[in-house]
Amino acid sequence: MNTVLQTKGLCKTYIVNKHQNNVLKNIDLTITDGEMVAIMGPSGSGKSTLLYCVSGMDRVTAGEVIFNGKETAKLSDKALAQLRLDEMGFIFQQMYMMKNLSVLDNIILPAVKSKKNTESRKTTEERGRQLMRRLGIDDVGDNDINEVSGGQLQRACIARSMINSPKMIFADEPTGALNRKSSDEVMNELLSLNRDGTTIMCVTHDPKVAAKCSRVLYIVDGGIMGEKKMGHFDGGDKELRDRERELNNWLMEQGW
Repeated sequence: MNTVLQTKGLCKTYIVNKHQNNVLKNIDLTITDGEMVAIMGPSGSGKSTLLYCVSGMDRVTAGEVIFNGKETAKLSDKALAQLRLDEMGFIFQQMYMMKNLSVLDNIILPAVKSKKNTESRKTTEERGRQLMRRLGIDDVGDNDINEVSGGQLQRACIARSMINSPKMIFADEPTGALNRKSSDEVMNELLSLNRDGTTIMCVTHDPKVAAKCSRVLYIVDGGIMGEKKMGHFDGGDKELRDRERELNNWLMEQGW
């Protein structure tokens, strides 16, 4: 399998009131093409910081981050921003959208801004509507973002993350602000994207979400303390119950 993301000795340190806070310590991580990896751990363990560092949203203090063959620390801020736009997709717990744009316009915005996109606006809009149809929200494209439900808005965020056909999606607590029904629907959409070949890294506190991933990494105090290989989830209810039970037992062993 081809390596999409690799870190070597990744460290992230913040200086707060002249005190050094080592948030990430010597992280070695490899994610291959087509994986769906969950990052779990206690609050303050460094989960989101890891996602921000490997995706180029935050600069590392030391070590290497190699994304799709490019060492991100050596890129300028402009080149790094272009890499994120063209080759990465992002989904967050808070569904950041432009309030002055419709749902569809928010979805296609990354494509409109991408230099690699040479298609017409009409073609881009049609691709956006195709993604919305796939995600079951094609009837809200012309709505303002305050006129749709949280579940619909998060699915719109998934569509936006896919509009530039990214090499990898980074999701930070993508179901954290949703009820269980909407959470399950969003996870099913992410699983569908993963089965189609999209690599996904997902920070989550929810074992039900992590149980659907192919691998779980457990972080404590800025270091990876454990790894659980789950294999790809085929979608059956009994399989999911078995995976949840197995994962919960492992998490308890880790001190969850």
